[in-house]
Amino acid sequence: MDVGEKALPGSLSRDFIACCGMDCGLCIAHLRKRNRCPGCNGDDTTKSPHCVTCAIKRCDETAAGAFCFECSRFPCARLRHLDARYRGEYGMSMVENLHRIQEVGIDAFVAEERPRWTCPECGGLLSVHRPACIYCGHVWDPSVVRPCGEAPGRP
Repeated sequence: MDVGEKALPGSLSRDFIACCGMDCGLCIAHLRKRNRCPGCNGDDTTKSPHCVTCAIKRCDETAAGAFCFECSRFPCARLRHLDARYRGEYGMSMVENLHRIQEVGIDAFVAEERPRWTCPECGGLLSVHRPACIYCGHVWDPSVVRPCGEAPGRP
């Protein structure tokens, strides 16, 4: 995707799903025009410092490339803390995402994410961190976008 280009739901891929269940393709740091973050699974040189030092990503309990649900301590205190923050501030649950990945597999999860995070006005990709589409300004209701696994059609 070129800098400044509108991100479309088709740009979401399994490569953007972090070990914690965050879909990095929905992160404003990835969707912004300048200094675009490559996501948790990307090169650390262009990430923000807090992403590079993320304790969940650097956890010794799971092997590189593993999801947190593969850990015997799932969900650990760190993940529960992150999940509570995202539930409260952004209406998204990493733990629910991980349960869904465990249930249907990564490819089906990504396929479910695409329609759920599509702006109904312009077709652009919605950011989990913004209450309005970053491309057209359409205000969206996170309660309509969630929960995980819900049919893609919206009321």
